[in-house]
Amino acid sequence: MSNIGHATGKVGVILPDTTSSTRYTLYDAPLLKQYLTAAGLTPDIQNAQGSTARFTAIAQSMIGEGVKVLIMDSIDPVSGAGVEAMAAKNGVKVIDYDRVNLAGSAPYYVSFDNEEVGRLQAQTMIDCLNNQGITDPSIIMTDGGTDTDNNAVLFKKGAHDVLDPLVSQGKAKIVNEEPVPGWDVTKAAPVFQQMLTAANGSVQGVLAANDDIANAVIGVLGNSGLAGHVVLTGQDSGVEGLQNIIQGKQSMTVFKNVKVEAQAAAALAIALMQGKTPAQAGLTMTNFPDPKLASHKIQALLLPPQVITQANIKDVTDTGILTVAQVCANITAACQVLGLS
Repeated sequence: MSNIGHATGKVGVILPDTTSSTRYTLYDAPLLKQYLTAAGLTPDIQNAQGSTARFTAIAQSMIGEGVKVLIMDSIDPVSGAGVEAMAAKNGVKVIDYDRVNLAGSAPYYVSFDNEEVGRLQAQTMIDCLNNQGITDPSIIMTDGGTDTDNNAVLFKKGAHDVLDPLVSQGKAKIVNEEPVPGWDVTKAAPVFQQMLTAANGSVQGVLAANDDIANAVIGVLGNSGLAGHVVLTGQDSGVEGLQNIIQGKQSMTVFKNVKVEAQAAAALAIALMQGKTPAQAGLTMTNFPDPKLASHKIQALLLPPQVITQANIKDVTDTGILTVAQVCANITAACQVLGLS
């Protein structure tokens, strides 16, 4: 996708918030601007700051200003589907970015294989437990915002694909499972504390849906005298998550290279602006069924995620998304042990 072509015109990008993940400000916005501008397009990139009303207002403004393609990462499927309907009425082509809007109308979806993310989290957790000689672990699952985000539903499904057979064979126990509503990280510690208390503090593995939730879990584990004694998953490979891994507080994270995702979305937007099909632009799409609306036909470009542990932190820094200096800030000694500084 290095040669993604040239086009002219306006492309709108609406990102959801700055609270569910730091990625939107740090990576998605500047990368999408870079790739779209390099192709000759005029991008209008805005963040809805967690407000569905603001998301809709931004979309109305962009459509009024003449965008021809809209790349959108919605706050929730209902408001997202509403924006898609409005775009369709005005002849604007829509790409669902990172999160799909079920029961919507967008024909395109660019993301990572989110069920695979959940499978990687669960399998890596089990592998770590097995390496410690723990063969019948008690596991707490701290899911993401399954109430608002279909990606969180897919992460959960992928994890259960791995864990449920082990549970049925008596090789693992899921002692508690709850979502963190709306991915609101301020709710993560109370949710986990309640589950930990219900489990009488007996837990060997915690499947945390992302690094922000994992960091909240680390705080609770520390207060409970369990710090460093529980296998803990994450996702996103941000600075905080990677530092927690380097320091042995977190066992793994999942790296979704936002550069690749942003470039793929930009390549698709450029093709649509050129009047090309994805295939004509060299993009391989797969059919993505909408369980909420069978008539909603979606072509998806799903990218492969990657497990990150202490052994391969450099796979993240080698992409240039983060530098070793950023990752090792204030934890130089721990980084030196791993040969990172």
